Amino acid sequence: MTNDKGLQDARIKIGTKQTMRNVEQGQAEEVYIAQDAEQHLITKIVQLCEKHNVKVTYVETMKELGKACGIEVGSAMAVVLK
Repeated sequence: MTNDKGLQDARIKIGTKQTMRNVEQGQAEEVYIAQDAEQHLITKIVQLCEKHNVKVTYVETMKELGKACGIEVGSAMAVVLK
């Protein structure tokens, strides 16, 4: 990711449950998905984002996404809130 600092500064929620909940509630502006996350999770969140017209951005690895979010562990997905 090229904009690591920007994601840390944004209002975000990290993790699959948080991401899905915020997309369903219409609070999501953009979703970041790690390409090495479990495929069934990726498929589910992408369908949800399409349904709610939320932009999806892919990140190469969960470790990279976690670092961009300012955490020490990897993350399958994160959501930027409106």
